[in-house]
Amino acid sequence: MARDYNNGSPKHHHLESRRKRLTWILGVSGLCILSYVLGSWQNNKSPTPPSQTYNRIGCDEADSRVGSSSSSSSAKLDFESHHTVNISQSEGIRKLPPCDMSLSEYTPCQHPPRGRKFDRNMLMYRERHCPAKEELLLCLIPAPPKYKTPFKWPQSRDFAWYDNIPHKELSIEKAIQNWIQVEGDRFRFPGGGTMFPRGADAYIDDINELIPLTTGAIRTAIDTGCGNRIANVFALVDHVLAVVGKVASWGAYLLKRNILTMSFAPRDTHEAQVQFALERGVPAMIGIMASQRIPYPARAFDMAHCSRCLIPWSQYDGLYLIEVDRVLRPGGYWILSGPPIHWKKYWRGWERTQKDLKQEQDAIEDVAKRLCWNKVVEKDDLSIWQKPINHLECVKSRKIYKTPHICKSDNPDAAWYTLLTPTSTSASTLVVGKNKIQLKVFPVSQVT
Repeated sequence: MARDYNNGSPKHHHLESRRKRLTWILGVSGLCILSYVLGSWQNNKSPTPPSQTYNRIGCDEADSRVGSSSSSSSAKLDFESHHTVNISQSEGIRKLPPCDMSLSEYTPCQHPPRGRKFDRNMLMYRERHCPAKEELLLCLIPAPPKYKTPFKWPQSRDFAWYDNIPHKELSIEKAIQNWIQVEGDRFRFPGGGTMFPRGADAYIDDINELIPLTTGAIRTAIDTGCGNRIANVFALVDHVLAVVGKVASWGAYLLKRNILTMSFAPRDTHEAQVQFALERGVPAMIGIMASQRIPYPARAFDMAHCSRCLIPWSQYDGLYLIEVDRVLRPGGYWILSGPPIHWKKYWRGWERTQKDLKQEQDAIEDVAKRLCWNKVVEKDDLSIWQKPINHLECVKSRKIYKTPHICKSDNPDAAWYTLLTPTSTSASTLVVGKNKIQLKVFPVSQVT
């Protein structure tokens, strides 16, 4: 007896089920494609201008660029270009001729003849002064005539080709201090210096006995330039600066300890002496501590160093130490060697009176105390201070030390062409509560 199928044959049911499943798959696929197309179309729309966004939420655009006292993360770094040129819209390629060989060491914004037209007060004339439009050179600066490919690292730490920096002045004037020597067709850098006659390596070992350089806690450093103040004394005799050099041996020997150092020094009449550092493969910039901030954002370095850099740290209401405080991270160190440190031993050689040197050191100690720095140690030729991790106690100390004033509204990251002021910006780095920040050590910090 045949079975009774009320709703048709089994084959018919199977076909109907497959048809419904196919319809469902096609429908879902169509919705996904439609969603993708709509999303792509919306992403191609032009973004909303920031000014409209600020207006919509009722914020002040100007205020948003300045960090609050409790959080510095809202402060925006200045990545805008300050010297722009009109770009030609023509399709043809414009070929620029080479400049005359006499301009092989020309530095547009650090040109001594132009600098001499500016105020000598606080060495403003040695700061950046870029050429006016009519002074622009539309040619390519040539390399020295016999320029060679520099030595590879680590050999470049100790050697550079003479033809790449054809100047012997430092090797003659600083022969006793063993900064640099000429050996045939190359320079050799023995690692000596005014304050480290046993060499930069031994000098760094001395520092390492006082503060930890090899634990990874100190990762970045800034080496303030030599020659800053010698120009003040001999303002009318520019060639004197030729005997004051910067070959960045301190930074070169810190590299093997995983500490990256930025050196800066002013350009002298003959050449930019930071070129010695650059030929060695060590970071360096032309710069000077004068009337403007140095071009680095706040809290950029774990350590700052001055070895007989002759910067008047105690003058101008402590202006230059306040600037060091700005670029030091909380807990960072400032190292000073040379005058006036250990003046009881060296005062005759420095040709200064004991009274004068003592007054200078006392003034430096006073500024450091008003910045709430803690003096870690003074041993032999070295003196080391540490910036506090938390400035809450420093704010309370303003009842005792009225200066420097703490400026909460100033943007500590603004550096380019920003005048120095005798006010501290450390209030923008205040830590909420009393807990201290523990920075990750290198190389862990490299990937976190």
